Amino acid sequence: MRLIATLAALAFLSFATPQAAAFERAWTVPDTGVVGVERAQLDPAFWVQRQADADRVVMDAAAIAAQNAKLMQLDRSMHDLQALPAELDRARVAGWVEGLSKRPTRAIYDERGEMLTREALDAIVANAQPQAIPQRQETRYGLVVHRADLRTFPTRTRVFNSSDDHDIDRFQESGLFPGDPVVIAHESRDGEWWFVVNTRYAAWIEKRFVAQGSADQVFGYGRKTPYRIVTGARATTVFTPEEPAVSELQLDMGVRVPLLADWPVGRPVNGQHAYTADVIELPVREADGRLRFAPALLPRREPSDADYLSLNKRNLIEQGFKFLGERYGWGHSYNARDCSGFVSEIYRSMGVQLPRNTSDQAVSPALNRIAFDAKDGRDRRDPAVRELQVGDLVYIPGHVMMVIGQIDGEPYVIHDTTGLTFKDGDGKTMRARTNGVTVSPLSPLLFNEKQSFVDRITNIQRIRP
Repeated sequence: MRLIATLAALAFLSFATPQAAAFERAWTVPDTGVVGVERAQLDPAFWVQRQADADRVVMDAAAIAAQNAKLMQLDRSMHDLQALPAELDRARVAGWVEGLSKRPTRAIYDERGEMLTREALDAIVANAQPQAIPQRQETRYGLVVHRADLRTFPTRTRVFNSSDDHDIDRFQESGLFPGDPVVIAHESRDGEWWFVVNTRYAAWIEKRFVAQGSADQVFGYGRKTPYRIVTGARATTVFTPEEPAVSELQLDMGVRVPLLADWPVGRPVNGQHAYTADVIELPVREADGRLRFAPALLPRREPSDADYLSLNKRNLIEQGFKFLGERYGWGHSYNARDCSGFVSEIYRSMGVQLPRNTSDQAVSPALNRIAFDAKDGRDRRDPAVRELQVGDLVYIPGHVMMVIGQIDGEPYVIHDTTGLTFKDGDGKTMRARTNGVTVSPLSPLLFNEKQSFVDRITNIQRIRP
């Protein structure tokens, strides 16, 4: 998702002329207010039409499955939940909890801009109670029943690095979605939170969003067929007073839900005829925390498909543009997503798994990686930039962008970012506080007063052979 120090720097740096431009050209700032971006370029059709092979399959389902298996095998940021033992020992659980829930060593501020007191921080840290982790415990499983935040500590308190920051909550880690499997590893002192381990992340979640079930129930849910894949930025089930737990439930891009294809014709679902919708099955948390499954209606107007989308350039572009303009949400806050969450959900709609954070995505050994270091100059960087293709992921410290095409050899990217800094036609430094999913050229973007984004590329990951 991010490297905290560098992302903070991105938001507040002052800028001058970078070392060199990747391509010699005179950049202008049109009426969009973003360098090199005309309004026509904000339409996905503009980019799709520029692809001679927009519908060519980049990786088929078998190749994607093989890459996902390789990711689980080689990438240490991933967790194979089904490979965990029937009992968890203290060392393993403490490693998860204490590895994340580390007491902040610098001043942090609350939503009012006031420094968090030592007493308030003591209470937050104590609620994690790692000393209460037993020597051995039975491995417990659950399914997430509602989109939910993953937190550094078991607290809803939002904290920030400065008194004037109200966006980047340093206790916000990520998000999970209905149907996501978890291992339940630890409980907070107040009894309201669980520390859970998901395939891609381990953190604190409110217990009310997790239903506990058997391993067969939890892992069997994700294997059920037939199913539907959410292909829009989000889809929503219908309102139903009969089953509030599945009423107007948000399902984000790439979420897979079982389809109850044999539901009897004419039999109502929660008081409503089903012929205008797909009857899907969703996990529900009972009052005692146990898991059960309930039917729900996903209207046919909602964007979903009978299978994962084909991994091709058209779909990569169109899926990315479905988030265009959505506000930036650090760690999936604001019911949105951040840069790595954004690219993950695009690829998830095609069945491709990626690590959660930029720091892990950028170096994953399971992907087709080109690595750069500080010694690499433009003689190596520029040719790699010119060869970028649609869907390639470009990493700089704390950030990731997805390539959507080229214009006259200049790569353009779509990315979820707090803002862009660049020079206008007169050489004056400008800052566009985009604070959302944004289209931009790559080369004119400035990282700091001496370097461009191209100068700071750390890795390129190509989700292709």
